[in-house]
Amino acid sequence: MTKVLMKGNEAVGAAAIAAGCHYFFGYPITPQSEVPEYMSRELPKVGGAYVQAESEVAAINMVYGASGSGARVMTSSSSPGIALKQEGISYCAGAELPCVIVDMMRGGPGLGTIQPAQGDYFLATRGGGNGDYRLIVLAPADVQELVDLVMEGFDLADIYRTPVMILGDGMIGQMMEPVEFRYQQRTDLPEKDWATRGKGKGKQKNVINSLYLQAEELEKHNHKLQAKYAKIRENEKKVEVYNVEDADVVITAYGTTSRIAKTAIAKLEKEGYKVGMIRPISLYPFPNEAYDKISDSCKGVLTVEMSTGQMIDDVQLSLKGRIPTYFHGRSGGMVPGPEEIVEKVKEILGGGK
Repeated sequence: MTKVLMKGNEAVGAAAIAAGCHYFFGYPITPQSEVPEYMSRELPKVGGAYVQAESEVAAINMVYGASGSGARVMTSSSSPGIALKQEGISYCAGAELPCVIVDMMRGGPGLGTIQPAQGDYFLATRGGGNGDYRLIVLAPADVQELVDLVMEGFDLADIYRTPVMILGDGMIGQMMEPVEFRYQQRTDLPEKDWATRGKGKGKQKNVINSLYLQAEELEKHNHKLQAKYAKIRENEKKVEVYNVEDADVVITAYGTTSRIAKTAIAKLEKEGYKVGMIRPISLYPFPNEAYDKISDSCKGVLTVEMSTGQMIDDVQLSLKGRIPTYFHGRSGGMVPGPEEIVEKVKEILGGGK
């Protein structure tokens, strides 16, 4: 299969179309504006429709409507725009509407900066909207993985009837890497017999809704959602694990920060240090069991993020106090360098190997 050199944001659009997404609703915001730009150009070529909404709030509600018809639908934005979509995302989760939401994170809080960051971890994994809901959250580390996870995201959304968020950052959206598109639709996708496609002969009409006026009915619906999330936690954890069994320090990082951490690990290994790595690919469900593989003799687990510390909560919960935890982060659009990580590891080890 031929590889094509593509910018990450454009690869998102190409992957979505290859996966059967024919409808996109969005609004431009740096550093993801190439996603709607690409979709506006390419969707009409496959008989699809692109709508630039009047706002991010409008865009996510258009996603709600189009997904309700059974179509594969996507929207994308960056951090402040995703914040505006939170009410609609909660509605989609409550109504069990499958869709893919791409967040190319930038520095915050507020309008912040257009530089890359990872400050949306809480928003994505804890839910920025109201109520008891979760999203499947996938974090690619390179453009090929970005393509693969966008494609897989559409299948997962349909299987579980849930929104799926692809959590990237400004670096992965703007970098160019060779990619190939190898989508094969899963054979276990359920029929969308819940979709509002018109009342067929002898069929009951479908109603899509997240409003329940009776408390008993809403609680029953919440129990149904929680059972679904339990299945997601059981079946959809994704993680990359490297040399953790006998490591003196284990670094944990996700997304493009993990690539920087790998460079640091290579430098440390050349100097004789034993350093492992855990890279969560699914941020929800978080791969807790991967941390059980770390030896009790490990001197520390170092979480590295482009934030002031958000994923470290899940790392600490996974370790259950068994091993000391440390943190190194940069925020506001600053990117940690390999040298910083090397020095932090040596500091944890007290300068010794």
